[in-house]
Amino acid sequence: QVQLVESGGGLVQAGGSLRLSCAASGRTVSNYCMGWFRQAPGKERDFVAAISWAGGRTFYADSVKGRFTISRDNAKNTVYLRMNSLKPDDTAVYYCAASSIVGVTTDITNFDSWGQGTQVTVSS
Repeated sequence: QVQLVESGGGLVQAGGSLRLSCAASGRTVSNYCMGWFRQAPGKERDFVAAISWAGGRTFYADSVKGRFTISRDNAKNTVYLRMNSLKPDDTAVYYCAASSIVGVTTDITNFDSWGQGTQVTVSS
């Protein structure tokens, strides 16, 4: 079982930036597809970004494309989400997740392990 802990959330003004980190423990995630999802109050948990185990393939939700960047450092067992040009609509709890599926996936049902989430609030 993989344990995931997110950090880096907080309050930021519109147009600002944040970098989220997801530290994995329990086992190495170097062979896992890693993803970020977010859930706003009263809404479903939505896909944000995903990265293949070697980092060569990345996918983004249309709403964050060009503003967010997912990356990973397998030596540190850590995944990052750099968020630029933040908007109030980006306000949500952000979750890190790991998928043992081969390749890369954006389907939430393919993710086996989840962190507790970190709050991101963007003020207008």
